[in-house]
Amino acid sequence: MPVLERTKLGAVSPSPPDPMSSTNAACILVIDDEPQIRKLLRISLSAGGYRVVEAANGEEGLAQAALTRPDLVVLDLGLPDKDGQDVLRELREWSRVPVLVLSVRAAESEKVLALDGGANDYVTKPFGIQEFLARIRVLLRQGNQGESQEACVGVGPLSLDFAYRRVTLDGAEVQLTRKEYAVLAMLARHLGRVVTQQQLLKDIWGPTHVEDTHYLRVVVGHLRQKLADDPANPRFIVTEAGVGYRLRDA
Repeated sequence: MPVLERTKLGAVSPSPPDPMSSTNAACILVIDDEPQIRKLLRISLSAGGYRVVEAANGEEGLAQAALTRPDLVVLDLGLPDKDGQDVLRELREWSRVPVLVLSVRAAESEKVLALDGGANDYVTKPFGIQEFLARIRVLLRQGNQGESQEACVGVGPLSLDFAYRRVTLDGAEVQLTRKEYAVLAMLARHLGRVVTQQQLLKDIWGPTHVEDTHYLRVVVGHLRQKLADDPANPRFIVTEAGVGYRLRDA
């Protein structure tokens, strides 16, 4: 039976089910602190044949992203515990899941920041539900070409839990700075493969720092100290001279 609901955003009408969800429903994670918005999206997306997971704040959203492995994330920017731009940045440290930002922030600077930070699309509130669902369908089609991501990575006694940004060595938590964690997480996402210095610098420090290789050398040096990793005989971080680094695949 069609489900209709009227809110301050207007009438919601059922949309035709997405063809990709007819046999295996796509999972959509909605991260928004407004119960009314979550209810609206839950009804509309469910009517379209999608499975919906909800989170009311950033930390819960990141945990759900790791635990449920959604096919797409709808992200509000005005969250109660942390800014949505920060949630997006943390998510992009380990996941390529398509992200549609849904926010009242209509300034061009906010849109540019989100898109440069890894968002795939940006919709401002209030919004038309049919256009929103169409954008969802486009992103899901594009997302099918994406690379699968793991919620946790283990290299021998070293373990990274991306959902909680937690690193342990022999069962004991290792305290890392934001940059140290970002470098280690990026190497873990490309486990066993070389990540160039330029790629690390561009993604972590920004495009204006691609020549500042000394920043990277200092951070990698600190990482090795904290992981008790001998650069001459590395257990974890291997230097590819003149190219970059890789995390050894145990």
